[in-house]
Amino acid sequence: MAASAVRHLRAAGSPTAVEPLPRPVLRAVRDDERPPLDPAEFRRVLGHFASGVTVVTALAPEGPAGFACQSFASLSLDPPLVAFMVARTSTTWPRIAAAGSFCVNVLGAGQDGLCRSFAVSGADKFAGVDWTPAPATGAPRLTGAPAWIDCAITAVHTGGDHLIVVGRVEALDAAEDGEPLLFHRGRFGRFSRLDG
Repeated sequence: MAASAVRHLRAAGSPTAVEPLPRPVLRAVRDDERPPLDPAEFRRVLGHFASGVTVVTALAPEGPAGFACQSFASLSLDPPLVAFMVARTSTTWPRIAAAGSFCVNVLGAGQDGLCRSFAVSGADKFAGVDWTPAPATGAPRLTGAPAWIDCAITAVHTGGDHLIVVGRVEALDAAEDGEPLLFHRGRFGRFSRLDG
């Protein structure tokens, strides 16, 4: 999947596409080695790390596409880069890759319903959702999201069962106030300041 995204970017004339990293050598775990982690335990422990919630969108050739994403981060200030991770099995990712660009919509407290609608596979995720085109790429900028980051895809790397997508920030903006939507241990929550 990473190689096909890079081929698409190169065919589209993107001068910044890079070759994906080589796949790691896979081998069976020997009897004297620790067996693989239980996926449920992995999720349980990593669920203790609270994260913000975003919706990554793109204006694909066949219309708007998007998915809910917790694995988003700033990557570099100079040049301005961000990254998100997406499962290789995602049916939305090929549409975003074909667009060659994306908009990260940072969700605010009270937008958990919007997040849930973008987390469902196979549904019309944009039904009843208001959006405007982001200024640089035209990717959907969701109405009411307290912050948005408009990006061009510059690299795609393999990362186990996920892809690591790097984007160059072309435009961004945020509201002066508003609380973020948080996700922790399988539940949505709000930010609360500590006084003292």
